[in-house]
Amino acid sequence: MGVKITDLTMEYTSGDYVVRPLEKLSLEADGGQLVLLLGASGCGKTTLLSVLAGILTPTAGSVVVDGTEVTTLDRAAMAQYRRHSVGIVFQSFNLVPSLTALENVQVPLRMAKIGRSAARTRAHALLAQVGLEDRSHHRPADLSGGQQQRVGIARALAHDPPVLLADEPTAHLDYLQVEAVLKVLRELADSGRTVVVATHDDRLLPLADKVVELTPRSDLAKVTKRNVDLAAGEELFHQGEPSDVVYVIDRGTLDVVVERADGTEEVVARLGPGQHVGELGPLLGLQRSATARATSDCRLTAYTAQEFRARVHRAENGKAPSKPRPAARKKAPAKRAAAKRAPAKKAAARKAAARKAPAKKATAKKATAKRARAPKRAAGRAGGGR
Repeated sequence: MGVKITDLTMEYTSGDYVVRPLEKLSLEADGGQLVLLLGASGCGKTTLLSVLAGILTPTAGSVVVDGTEVTTLDRAAMAQYRRHSVGIVFQSFNLVPSLTALENVQVPLRMAKIGRSAARTRAHALLAQVGLEDRSHHRPADLSGGQQQRVGIARALAHDPPVLLADEPTAHLDYLQVEAVLKVLRELADSGRTVVVATHDDRLLPLADKVVELTPRSDLAKVTKRNVDLAAGEELFHQGEPSDVVYVIDRGTLDVVVERADGTEEVVARLGPGQHVGELGPLLGLQRSATARATSDCRLTAYTAQEFRARVHRAENGKAPSKPRPAARKKAPAKRAAAKRAPAKKAAARKAAARKAPAKKATAKKATAKRARAPKRAAGRAGGGR
């Protein structure tokens, strides 16, 4: 019992272009294992779950679930496979709001024509398994996000499938609710099921038996600057490959091409010396979105994403390294500061002069009065002598 995927390729068209979220992917997972599909949005996690669930048909490759080759099933066999071989836990819960937790779990059982009493008994047992026996008569609006997700898990287990698929099961939960959901998923794997969880949540890593990196993370600390030489017609990288470094063209030219749905290629850019190519993949953790092919002999310099941001992006935005100012200019700030202080000094001098002015006026008045009294005294002295 388990899952075996060999050289799986999923291809579809978006507009006039070809998109391959999965290309020649292979993995194996045994019963009793919790497998994480880890990666950024758009890397193919949900696509892979949809293939395992029998919802999407792959372009190429083999998918074997619990001994069944899924890609060869006809319509009737596929319906039975979806009902009994895989259970699906949705990111947004997908509970029927007008039904209680117990009734939501009974839905797939009743649709399989299982009797009301038997379905009710089975639903009670499943809710108890996920720790919600005391909330069986509550509707989704009366349950927390974590409780709703556990109801979703109980519903996915209705037909006791050997494989459980969970698409971002903790995306809408806070850290208090995540713990209960993760505990249930781990216990289900320990009971012998294969549990496949698509997530970008690193908190699940300690619980996993196997981690599948759908967007491989390059070890930037070990990538050093290097030169790459290409002959005309040689590819630098191919559309869909993992991204690692950014390239700056030193000499020569290359074309950036994308595959069209009709099998042809479209040149979306022709780049020359000083220009760069392949920056989005390493910066955003994505696969190569196009193919880069030399149109003449080329020489390129490779940078890590960190080096590219620090060196190349700065230059493109015109932020050249600043140069030290000449020595003569260093004195200018002091002169400007002195000029700013000059008005304040003049104002202070005027205030000081204003304070001294009354004293000077008083002194002048005294002097005038003294001079006025002096002739009278002299006349008095003269009259006394006659």
